[in-house]
Amino acid sequence: MPTPGKRYRKAAEAVDPSRLYTLADAMSLLKSGGATKFDESVDIAIVLGVDPRHADQMVRGAIVLPHGIGKSARILVFAKGAKEKEAKDAGADFVGGEDLAKKIQDEGWLDFERVIATPDMMGVVGRLGKVLGPRGLMPNPKLGTVTMDVANAVREQKAGKVEYRVDKAGIIHAVIGKRSFDAQKLVENAGALLGAVLRARPASAKGVYMKKISVSTTMGPGIRIDPGSLPEAQAA
Repeated sequence: MPTPGKRYRKAAEAVDPSRLYTLADAMSLLKSGGATKFDESVDIAIVLGVDPRHADQMVRGAIVLPHGIGKSARILVFAKGAKEKEAKDAGADFVGGEDLAKKIQDEGWLDFERVIATPDMMGVVGRLGKVLGPRGLMPNPKLGTVTMDVANAVREQKAGKVEYRVDKAGIIHAVIGKRSFDAQKLVENAGALLGAVLRARPASAKGVYMKKISVSTTMGPGIRIDPGSLPEAQAA
């Protein structure tokens, strides 16, 4: 394992690993570390008390964060006719049908970060499941990415819509902004995501739902959050 750099060690020294911080204190601490040569992403990890092996305990959804995530995603829309123009006018980076599907299949083209499709195009998109699925790019009606309202879907993605999904270990990982954001904006983004995950609690989940929460920058140490300090009751 590589030896942590000087900046990381200094940032880690400022974090008490035995302490649970409030969101506000954690974000202030996160921003107090030394600057890097790039604007680091701020990530959140949420350990849930669910067993994702059971379909009725899968936690998945999407939310538009109040202050975005600090970057504009490249969006591919599968649509035709009037919906194709609607998507282009809304700011989609790539719009098409069979032509783009063929480019993905034959050339391995993946120069996009979100995929939206109208329902009538899912026959085309479905053939790309083995490529898009493992990368978390497959459109899904539950996430608002299979829709006839492509203009609104594109605008939401451009505004910083974040998709979250519990992994096999029962953990949700998501980006909630950039280190350059004001601490309060990071607090509000984190609070919005945590609220959405809370509302997505499966009825079959027993015991403590949000077991552990931590935030970190791309190059920084994790800072543990006290679930009890959040506005909503976490431990029930």
